[in-house]
Amino acid sequence: MNGKAYGVTDPISTANPTPRENSLNDSLIQELKNRGSFENESATKKRAEVLALFQKMVQEFVYTVSKSKNMSDGMAKDAGGKVFTFGSYRLGVYGPGSDIDTLVVVPKHVTREDFFTVFEQIIRKRPELQEIASVPDAFVPIIKIEFDGISIDLILARLNVPRVPLDMTLDDKNLLKNIDERDLRSLNGTRVTDEILQLVPKPTVFKHALRCIKLWAQQRAVYGNVFGFPGGVAWAMLVARICQLYPNAVSAVIVEKFFNIYTKWNWPQPVLLKPIEDGPLQVRVWNPRLYPHDRLHRMPVITPAYPSMCATHNITSSTQKVIMSELARGAEVMNQINLGKSSWSALLERHDFFHKYKFYLCIVAATTSSDEEHLKWSGLVESKLRHLVLKLEVTDGIELAHPYVKDFSDSYILGENNHMDVINSYGTLSGESFLSTLQKPESGDNEAKQIHLTKLFVGLELKLSKPTEGVKKLDIQNPCSEFYGVCKNAPTYNEQINFIQIKNVKLFDLPSDVYIEGEARPIKSGKKRKKNVDSDSQKRPRSTMSPPPVSVDKAH
Repeated sequence: MNGKAYGVTDPISTANPTPRENSLNDSLIQELKNRGSFENESATKKRAEVLALFQKMVQEFVYTVSKSKNMSDGMAKDAGGKVFTFGSYRLGVYGPGSDIDTLVVVPKHVTREDFFTVFEQIIRKRPELQEIASVPDAFVPIIKIEFDGISIDLILARLNVPRVPLDMTLDDKNLLKNIDERDLRSLNGTRVTDEILQLVPKPTVFKHALRCIKLWAQQRAVYGNVFGFPGGVAWAMLVARICQLYPNAVSAVIVEKFFNIYTKWNWPQPVLLKPIEDGPLQVRVWNPRLYPHDRLHRMPVITPAYPSMCATHNITSSTQKVIMSELARGAEVMNQINLGKSSWSALLERHDFFHKYKFYLCIVAATTSSDEEHLKWSGLVESKLRHLVLKLEVTDGIELAHPYVKDFSDSYILGENNHMDVINSYGTLSGESFLSTLQKPESGDNEAKQIHLTKLFVGLELKLSKPTEGVKKLDIQNPCSEFYGVCKNAPTYNEQINFIQIKNVKLFDLPSDVYIEGEARPIKSGKKRKKNVDSDSQKRPRSTMSPPPVSVDKAH
């Protein structure tokens, strides 16, 4: 290794790998290959071709807008426009089916409105387009598309410069001057990803270790910023910090140290890849001494690119407990792997979320309109789910509100059926017999009236006290009502076509599609307790949940 120092402290160990560690590393990479973590060459080549096509489309977009603003042909061509990538694709840890996070950088005369009109029209004309959903009012405004079999997330950054040439890089802090907050957030993705790669001693070791940790986090359902867990960039920074502390280690050792160190980490002490920098802007840089809000971050992981921000501000009290318990499990399994008593496949075993809790909340978002309208509505409900979790956490009797990190979606032809009957049946095992009588639409079947549904789950761990008359009550009316309010106050909500409902679902009434093939669903044990009349007064109080207020359109 070169003599360069990495990180904010000295390394813990600069030891080279032992033969045993090398062999453990070989078995890790083999496990990743067996699980299809790596993409084949032709698929990778196709991604590069699609990105090259998007580069041309971006130049066409900037040229079209420039001409509409009365620029000469030469100036309009010179205005340029450039595509950058970030996230897993840029980090080199993408696999089959991964999306490409893409940043479109444009000069100052091209607006965000142009992006959602002119550029969107250019995309819509392409025969390769399969699906498109624009979310202009998101925290980071985005166009999500499915293009020639590849998922692409497109975001825009508008710089205060007259032209964006093809050789432009984004590492100059002065490019951040005189741009708005949303553009700054958009640029941050690429700037952070590029810095992470420069701050690790051995990029290949980092990439293999990150592939393992990403797969682990996905398998254990602790991956997803929108749900209150670390997202891809946060997990990448957490792995990068371990690489800095063990600069000569192989990936298998990085993974082992990852679990050992983060189970003992003194949260909320931040994880930093380099000292926090000052810069030319009047913007907030993460600083818990200065900003009370930053002191609330439970597991801060700080981005290295100026202006430094906390990538894990969405973590809640419940999701922190879940993450810490998964890290502890990881450390224990790694210990067993080291002793030769376990294997990498045990570390990457699927989670038990749908076996774990006695009570679940099922949040249903439904739309009686186009699939595109539903993507907007369900995306909005999903983005607000964390607000429901935060409210549930502080509700008397709830120990933990654990959001599941994936949604489940279905579409049905309504025919003569009432949409209410479909929504009421959706999300439970008992409702499946009715749903099975409905037809599913064929692709391109736009004539018949359809209902599109998405369901999300939150597992509840209860801690009920003070029973009244032998029944312990949990009241979640308020958190649910507030959540309905947040969703329905969104500008995109349309009460004619958008519906939302929260229902209590017990473990044994969870719908079949939450279990994967080969996974046995939990079954009630047939044992009945013997009744003892004398011990009636000693009976353990039952726990019940008052039903949440059902909100479907206007029915509260």
